[in-house]
Order: sequence, then C-alpha cells, then structure tokens
Amino acid sequence: MKRQLILASKSPRRKQLLEQAGIEFKIQTKSVEETYPDDLPVREVPAYLSKKKATECADFIIDNEILLAADSVVIINDTIYGKPKDSEDAFQIIKALSGNIHEVITGVTLLSKDKEVTFSDVAYVHFMELTDDEIKYYVDHYKPFDKAGAYAIQEWIGLTKISKIDGSYYNIMGLPIHRVYEELQKF
Repeated sequence: MKRQLILASKSPRRKQLLEQAGIEFKIQTKSVEETYPDDLPVREVPAYLSKKKATECADFIIDNEILLAADSVVIINDTIYGKPKDSEDAFQIIKALSGNIHEVITGVTLLSKDKEVTFSDVAYVHFMELTDDEIKYYVDHYKPFDKAGAYAIQEWIGLTKISKIDGSYYNIMGLPIHRVYEELQKF
C-alpha cells in the first residue's frame, strides 16, 4: 500500500528536493516556535526541533500518512546561527562564516500513527574569505532572511565563495534527501 507523505514545512527548497526525487507529497504546516532548552547540546538542536515540529503537526495524520518535519542549523564554534533578523544580522552572520569551516546539521522526523524515526545529517562547509562589499552585495541582492546561516548554497555565495563541502550538498540546501528516501523505504 502506498502511503501519503505530508511535508510539514514551508521551505521551498525542501519542496523542490522532494519533487526532484520523485516523491509525492502534500504540504500542511503550522507555525511552531523554534525554541529549545538552553542546556541542549547544539548538535542535538536540529533533531529536537524537527521532532517538536512533527509532534505539533501530528494531528494532520488521519489514516496511513507519514509526516515529514525538518530543521536545519548552521554551527560554528559551538554557536548556532539561525535565520537572520534583518540585513545587519545577515551581514554579521556571513562575516562570522567568512574564511571558516562551519557545520550544517539538518534534523528530520518521520512520524506516522504507529512509528517515529528521527535522524540528523551533517555537512561541513568551507567558506572562502568574503569582503564587506561582497557580503553586502549578497545580502542586498539575495535577501537570505529565511535561511539558516543567512545563505543558500545554490545561490551566488555558494557558486563563488564555497571552496569545498564534506557531506551532502542537499543537506546544506535543507534536506538530506538520500537519507529521507532510505528511511521512507523502510517505513
């Protein structure tokens, strides 16, 4: 029996990746505050948030559906950089990433009436140095306010200022689609 997938995310990138993988789904979302306990280790935050989002959206599961919720964070020096509040915040986040290696961790929760699977995927991103003018150009032209770490790898900054990645490119986009596909097959 084929099961309906519910994507509990407003992310256009997650939608795009599922479509490109040929996975049929419908989108149903709720606004869920992306808060977590202060004492939670930073690398556990994405899985915690994906599970929180899935739990909040569990009432979308009526019959045999599988709900998918995800959350991505950017980490450098044990500090989480989420979505920027404004242009200045985006500028400061990218300045912190400039010339450094950071982690992108995406937590994913798959939830049905009788099963729950939560996992995380990590990728390491090597940023080249960016000048203040380059950062300003990126923020002004690409307006990365809905992106963890204030950037998208598939945009200008990824094309010109990322020298290397260790891990899944698609995880950095917002969904480790290879792992999602594997886990859905097991469901």
